Parts: sequence; C-alpha cells; structure tokens
Amino acid sequence: MLGRRSLTPMEEQLWKQRMVSLVFCEPTELYNILNQVTKLSRLTEPNYLCLFDVRSKREYDESHVITALRVKKKNGEYLIPESVDLECVKYCVVYDSNTSSMEMFIKDAMADEEEDDEDNPNKRGQDLVQGAAVDYGRILSQFTHHPVYILRGGYERFSGLYHFFRTQKIIWMPQELDAFQPYPIEILPGRIYLGDFSQACDPKVQKDLRINAHINVSMETGLFFLDDPDRLLHIKIEDSSESKILPFLRHICHFIEIHLYLGSVILIFSTRGISRSCAATMAFLMHRNQETLKKAWAYVKKCKNNMRPNWGLVTQLLEWEKIVLGDIITDISDPLY
Repeated sequence: MLGRRSLTPMEEQLWKQRMVSLVFCEPTELYNILNQVTKLSRLTEPNYLCLFDVRSKREYDESHVITALRVKKKNGEYLIPESVDLECVKYCVVYDSNTSSMEMFIKDAMADEEEDDEDNPNKRGQDLVQGAAVDYGRILSQFTHHPVYILRGGYERFSGLYHFFRTQKIIWMPQELDAFQPYPIEILPGRIYLGDFSQACDPKVQKDLRINAHINVSMETGLFFLDDPDRLLHIKIEDSSESKILPFLRHICHFIEIHLYLGSVILIFSTRGISRSCAATMAFLMHRNQETLKKAWAYVKKCKNNMRPNWGLVTQLLEWEKIVLGDIITDISDPLY
C-alpha cells in the first residue's frame, strides 16, 4: 500500500539535494530534442539522447515514444541499462504515465519484491505509480554529468500532442535512425513551426502538425497554398549577406499575428531552415514580446541548435531591434553572432 507521511528535516534536506539534478522537460522541449539535425538526425549520435520509459511492460508494448528504452525492475529494484554510458549522454529524459510533480511519494508498507516483467509473465505492472519517473531520475542522476530531465505530464500528455511519435518498435537499427526524417522545430507550442523546404513540401508533416499557413523565405516555390495569398506569404530573397529582409519584417509579423488570431498553425521555412527563416522567426519574437535581438536569438537557438542567420541578416535584425524598442541594445560584435 502507498501512502504519504511528513518528511523529517534530514530527509527533506536530502530530497532537495537530490532534486537539484532533476529538471522538468516540457513536451515541446522533448519534441525539439527529437527533431534536431546536423547533416542527419541527431538521434544517430550515440551519446545525444537516452529516453527511458518507466511504465509497465504492457503499456510500453502497446506504444511508446520512438527510441525509448523500457526500464526494467528486478526484485523491486530499478535496473540501470549496461549498454548506455550515462556519463557521456547529453540529454537523459525519463517519463512515466503522467507525472507532473516532483513531490516524493513514500511507501509506508513493504512492497512486493517481484522480478522483472520478462521473468514473471503474470505480473501486471501495477507497482509503477505516479512519480516513478522522478524515482528513476534520482537514481540516474548519480551516474550523469548533466541534469536528468523528467517529462512533464508523462507519456499521456506527450503522445496526446505528438501522436506521430508513438511506436511499437523496440530496437532501432542504425540505418533506420539514418533514414529518420525530423519534423520542423516548434517555436510556439502547437502554433508556430520552423523548418526547411523539404519539410514544407511533405504532406505528412502538414497533416501531422495541422499546418494551414506558410511563410516561405526562399527563392523556391513550394507545393501548398500557391493560389491562396491569405495562407501563403512568399518572401523571395537569396541566402546572401546582400539580401534585404528588413523591408518585409512588418508584413511577416502582421501575417503571423492575423493567423494566430484565427487559430492557424504556421510553418516558417527557407531552403535549409537555418538562416532566412530563423531571421524571420526572431524578428516576429522581437516584435511580439517587445524583446531584444539577444533574447530572441537565445530562444530560437535553444529550440533549433543549428540555426545560423548570415551576417547581413543579423545586421538587419539589429536595425529591427531599434525599430521595435527605440534603441540598439544587443552587441552583435559578440562572437555569439
């Protein structure tokens, strides 16, 4: 039987110390982690992401997040996978069914010490309770140099938002990861996405993300909304330091604002999705939030690791900062830019 009791001062102090290395990961953060790219999906990198599922075997077998490993138990104790070098993993993410709190649950009565599901086929997995992700994350934190992320809302919330990342596949071969096609990065959850030209031309991406408006910041012509100027804004500029995006920024911001008001889902894209589309996205964030280029840059960089607007676009974003805020605040001589 599970119950709660008050922690002693010493227990509370120890618990807080352990929680320092545990942080919540919002569903949109995990979505973006799964969709990072270099030349290929970053999921191909062995030390990039370890995703752990601490639900029952039955739930895991029914469906889980792609690439997730099921956490096993033996004699009532969680097992650490021997195949993973946790010290080197950049993102270590744990999820259960629906944990949304770091609150500690105390087992007042002795739990049944049953073997792992695979060793005991009659076990139904009911020993896994809300908070299992936190319990396992605390154990993992002893082996990692980075924070351990707990998926807020667990599998229920994540799979409800991103049903297309559900799978029954257990083992992912290297060639399957090589062929994995990332989705556009999520900038404003469920409303604004940032991607490349191939993603903008992929019908599955449009359907899964419910895209119904495009901002195309490239010379190429896409496949969708071609005869509907209300849903397609095409800014034809080259990816060059000489290209001028500043004259179009007010129009871009106005187009996005209208579609957000209408409840639309918008995809902003350019050829590779790392320069022109990123500049347009930052310009909108600066306008919408009345914030500096520095702050908008940090936000988009966190969402999309490989974003890199060319220098000409950076200088124009600085001019945009002056228009938005009335002064130039960001120092673009910083090597960051």
